[in-house]
Amino acid sequence: MSTTIALVGLGRISKRHIEAIAANPRLKIVQVCDVKKEKAQKAALALNCPFCTDYKTIRGAEIISVLTPSGMHPLHAQEIANATDCRYIVVEKPIALHGNEADALFDGVAKAGKTLLPVFQNRYNPLVVFLKELVASGRLGRVYSFVCNVLWSRDANYFADDWHGTLAVDGGVLFTQASHYIDMVHFLFGQLQSYTGKGANERGYEIYDTHSMSLHFKNGVIGSINSTISVYRQNYMTEFTLMAEKGTIRLSGTNLNKVEFWDVEGMEKPNKDFAIDHIYGKGHDTMYQYILDGSFEMFPKREEVVSGIRLMEDLSFQVLTKR
Repeated sequence: MSTTIALVGLGRISKRHIEAIAANPRLKIVQVCDVKKEKAQKAALALNCPFCTDYKTIRGAEIISVLTPSGMHPLHAQEIANATDCRYIVVEKPIALHGNEADALFDGVAKAGKTLLPVFQNRYNPLVVFLKELVASGRLGRVYSFVCNVLWSRDANYFADDWHGTLAVDGGVLFTQASHYIDMVHFLFGQLQSYTGKGANERGYEIYDTHSMSLHFKNGVIGSINSTISVYRQNYMTEFTLMAEKGTIRLSGTNLNKVEFWDVEGMEKPNKDFAIDHIYGKGHDTMYQYILDGSFEMFPKREEVVSGIRLMEDLSFQVLTKR
């Protein structure tokens, strides 16, 4: 018997969820929802399922995936928790644009008897998992520092809808692109101690399209994340370099899918490069499989999610130093 899913919000990211669900024979989309009736009808016809324009009317879906504009995630996920009979609520990143909203959402969904599952699919990237295991093993000795660059492109068409580029709903490059890598460094290094950063809205939108930050973790690791969506014409690359006592490692590629440099004491370069056919990778496939398997410990912890949102909130809505 298939596990049933409903999708709420049929924009850009919904295609990746539909692909991931279609790839798993244990999953079935039983309803789609969008406030734009024509969009909902079109998706329902393609998926051979019913549609609605009000997510509060959804019934019979064990999982509801919230894929709506970022700033609306807290309201939509909470109302779905209160009004529907689902068990699990998958919420695309970011689950909120403000830390207090994120905390309230975790509490509210739990109070409604549901499970909140934030989407940070890049932590399931095979090379990121490998690096996590390597750091945890102690083979690298003390980890000193890292540099992460997210060098992407979003053209004028990306901003042509009614929410991208707005401070209230989009939030900016940290929330919409770099959030994956803010989650990744929490995944690798644990709790933050302090951070500072500065952003710029070079293209005149309400949000930062370019940002640079410096982070200091409680375990002593320091590093930087530089992000932009203003690379000319197309995504350039994502890169992550780790410097440690017993090695230097650089991952690169469209989505950290290549071991670009490897110099680790007593270890040969691993043969772990992989191909990806779109910018999102295959992490959503893994995420849904974890739900089916009941492997909820593989999802980001509440404290990691809220820490990342508070960082992004501080550095997106006002330029300041957090100590």
